[in-house]
Amino acid sequence: MTAEPTMAAKCTAEFVGTFLLIFTVGCNVLGGSATWAGVSIAFVLMVCIYSLGGISGANFNPAVSVTLGISRAMGGPGLDWKTVGIYAGVQTAAGIAAAVCYSLLFGQSFNLAPAKGFSWYHAGLCELLYTFMLTFVVMNVAAAKKNVAEKNQYYGMAIAFTVVAGAYGAGAVSGGCFNPAVALGIDVSSAGRGFGWSIAYVVFELLGAAMAAALFKVVRPEDFGGEKSQVTELVSEFLGTYMLVLTVGLNVLGSSKAAAFSIAAGLTSMIYALGDVSGAHFNPAVTVAILASGRCPELTPAKAGTYAGVQVAGGIAAALTYAFIYQGATFGLGPVGSSTWAGVSVAEIVYTFVLCFVVLCVAVSDRTKASHLFGLAIGSCVTVGGFAIGGISGGSLNPAVSFGIAAANILNGGFFFKALIYSALELVGAAAAAGVFMVTHEVETALTEKKEVDA
Repeated sequence: MTAEPTMAAKCTAEFVGTFLLIFTVGCNVLGGSATWAGVSIAFVLMVCIYSLGGISGANFNPAVSVTLGISRAMGGPGLDWKTVGIYAGVQTAAGIAAAVCYSLLFGQSFNLAPAKGFSWYHAGLCELLYTFMLTFVVMNVAAAKKNVAEKNQYYGMAIAFTVVAGAYGAGAVSGGCFNPAVALGIDVSSAGRGFGWSIAYVVFELLGAAMAAALFKVVRPEDFGGEKSQVTELVSEFLGTYMLVLTVGLNVLGSSKAAAFSIAAGLTSMIYALGDVSGAHFNPAVTVAILASGRCPELTPAKAGTYAGVQVAGGIAAALTYAFIYQGATFGLGPVGSSTWAGVSVAEIVYTFVLCFVVLCVAVSDRTKASHLFGLAIGSCVTVGGFAIGGISGGSLNPAVSFGIAAANILNGGFFFKALIYSALELVGAAAAAGVFMVTHEVETALTEKKEVDA
């Protein structure tokens, strides 16, 4: 039997992890690391999670601790309120200490406030949504009973990748804290230049934490004594698609220097969080590819249609959200620069094929399934396609993304029919992926048919 770490050990772990996280935030901001700041911050979080998760649970964020407290209070996995209070106090102290240290190191500090041109509610909504994403992924990959029992090895990466998604997407609006210890540390260390925004940020972050706990119960009813239903799966598909398309829009409108990687990271995180809930399709093209492959008997045509409908709804809701945050600004679909519709056709078909084919290989096939790296493999397809053909078609690769972009762009006189063209091309890529998969993995089909005959 493994001995439980003492509270002193846990508090030390929480202090060290939170200190390193916030010290890295400050060094990146004051050092002017515009391109790689989000990756640096996310990766220090990841290495600390892997290093100290077995000691304290590696919360490093009062919002995470509060989410765990709410979950426990509702009868699910989590922390008791006494531990939540102790952790939050230690994390806040570490955040302030780290902020003072980076200020001394650079001889200056920076203030906490919404970016120029944005109001408190724009920044607050960004903090709420991406704190929700962060804490929701934590609950699903590190607290859900099934994942705890299976001892997955991707939990640290999944959690850290939410920071990559939010830093490049929402960072241009709110600064991208998603952590009350970060907000308070920044605000206290720059108090001479003004203080107070941290209070509003913390309120929105804790609201995001509460929302994460509530929706964790919805998608994991079995962790609370309930039973899984189709509603559970549909909520899962909506949430995953919503966060994906929101991240797309915020990166594009914010002129992110790492848009493709940020979007891919968000997809990776949500796949790991919800893969065992609904399959984490988040894309009608993926749903069509899986249906056409015939390898998922529980995915009936009716269910596939329902999935696609919910995914499109999630995409449109997310697009309207990013349009609200950017005060009506949107963008459209179509050839980029001097590209042609012929180029768009090739680009969308080929890289939607890549995405769907990889999904079938690493998440559906028994022979080539990647038990721990499936999410990274699938998300990486977005990095590949985004950089490869983003300058040709924009790199949608997903009818839910296409519908969302086109629907929001109607607000500014855009044409919705372009979403239909993109979606048709993406579904061609999905069908091609299913066809090639059935050829490359024919040995599995033969074995399945043999078992059915023997039965």
